[in-house]
Amino acid sequence: MARFDAAFDASGIEPTTAYDLLPAGKYRAQIVESEIRVTKNGMGQFLWLMLDILEGECKGRKIFDQLNLVNPNPTTVEIAQRTLSAICHATGKLQVGDSEELHLVPMTIQVKIRPPKNGYGESNAIAYLPPERGAAPARSPRPAAPPAAPPATQTAAPTKMASAPWIKKS
Repeated sequence: MARFDAAFDASGIEPTTAYDLLPAGKYRAQIVESEIRVTKNGMGQFLWLMLDILEGECKGRKIFDQLNLVNPNPTTVEIAQRTLSAICHATGKLQVGDSEELHLVPMTIQVKIRPPKNGYGESNAIAYLPPERGAAPARSPRPAAPPAAPPATQTAAPTKMASAPWIKKS
């Protein structure tokens, strides 16, 4: 039980309401908060992101994402790493040592609506888009890389949890 010092009167305060999803579409946004959090089952870690919408009808709205960077499932880790790479490309910051380096850098995101799943209602999904040609600051061109060899097939499942070297262990 929690006793209040003074009686709380809700009659003059607007109650919170259900948070509406962002409509599907392209938005200018920026990351404003990030932190590493432990997964519910304690077997991994994810990068939690809060983004602000910067323009248009939804200006000021928040949208959230999480990237499972440490997880026993290597496919889950690969998806998270590819998403983090997309964020880096979208912000023009290709090498980062701390997620705060990605804060307050405007980028374009594509928001989609995910259908209900596992007892949860619809939710937003975010794709991070590369800057449009001419929109990013000029950088020195990189030489073209030779075509990559097809990836080797993994024959045995890893026995250790995948780890991300850039995540500081607490």
